[in-house]
Amino acid sequence: MSLVKICGVNSDAAFDAVVEAGADFVGFVFFPSSPRYVTGVEAKLLSERYLGGPKRVGLFVDPDADEIDDILQDVSLDILQIHAAPDRIPALRDRFGRPVWRQFGAQTEADFPARDEVSDGFVVEAKPPEGATRPGGNAVRADWELLSRLKPAKPWLLAGGLNVANVREGLRQTGAQGADVSSGVETAPGQKDPALIRAFVAAVKSG
Repeated sequence: MSLVKICGVNSDAAFDAVVEAGADFVGFVFFPSSPRYVTGVEAKLLSERYLGGPKRVGLFVDPDADEIDDILQDVSLDILQIHAAPDRIPALRDRFGRPVWRQFGAQTEADFPARDEVSDGFVVEAKPPEGATRPGGNAVRADWELLSRLKPAKPWLLAGGLNVANVREGLRQTGAQGADVSSGVETAPGQKDPALIRAFVAAVKSG
C-alpha cells in the first residue's frame, strides 16, 4: 500500500483530518516565505492534539543547524525534510540523529540523486517555475514520464501538482512509494480542506 504525506498543516481542523484519515506523515513547514509556515510552538500545539498517529515531518529550506535545533527545542520531529544541496545531508543526519529526506525538483535525469547519496529518502517534484519565490510547493506537476526512470536506492515520495483526481495515476506512472500533497488539498494557499485531505488519503490508500 502506498504511503501518503499531508504537508503544510497549520490548523487544528487540518491536523485532526490527517490523523482521522490515516495518513502516514504530517508535515510542518518551517519556511517563513511559505503561506503554510508555522513556528515551532505552533507545530508543537498541533502535534500535541494527538499522541501517536502519523510521523511528524519538519520541512526546512537551506537551514543552518541552529535553526533546526531551535525548532526541535519546541516540537519533536520524527523526520527532517530538507531543501538543500546533497553535501549538506550527512552533517545534519549526524547532528540530529534522525532520518533526513532531501526534497528536490527534477527537470532532467541529471537532477536525479547519486546512487550513493546518504539521504534516507527523497521528495521529488518539478523544478520551480521562473519567478517563483519558493524552491518547492509551487503546485507544478512533475514530469511523470521522466520520473518513471528515477530508481533511487532509497524510498521516495512523488510531489507537485497532485490532487484527488490524479494521484493514483501519478503513482502508477512513476512507481513512487507514496505521495506528498499540500496545495492539492487546499481551497486557497495555506488553507487546508479537511474533506479534501480525507479524500486524498483514501485515493492513495485505495490503490
